Amino acid sequence: MTDGFAIRVFARGDADAVVALWEDAGLTRPWNDPRADIERKLAVQPELFLVAEERPDDDLSRASGTVRIVGSVMAGYDGHRGWLYYLASASDRRGAGIGRALVTEAERLLLAMGCPKVQLMVRPGNEQVLGFYDALGYERFEVGNTGKRLIPDV
Repeated sequence: MTDGFAIRVFARGDADAVVALWEDAGLTRPWNDPRADIERKLAVQPELFLVAEERPDDDLSRASGTVRIVGSVMAGYDGHRGWLYYLASASDRRGAGIGRALVTEAERLLLAMGCPKVQLMVRPGNEQVLGFYDALGYERFEVGNTGKRLIPDV
């Protein structure tokens, strides 16, 4: 455990808490079903889907096994580069190092797979998030993204 939280691989029982975390962080979109995204990730490199769990300090809560999901990140490696998606931390825990720890662990796992570089996408105008990645040594690129939906979620 680090600073009141521990990082581990996502478990199916985490789904409700993770979707709620993503909704709170503003990561969900009407055209993406977050539960379908979870299922898709569990089918491909599920070991790269990480969560941060917070355990209460009191002995009674620890004994009962009560935990709270306070962060998540999905990573993937396609043989050319790694990607990060759905990085989120609980709004009441922002600034506690959860996002940084999740990125660091995802990078460690990707590097162990031989991944030479990692990238991510940030929506335009999200300067706070861009500043977070700047502080982690990420370089901003001027590129255009294109996409095509192959399987509609809605």
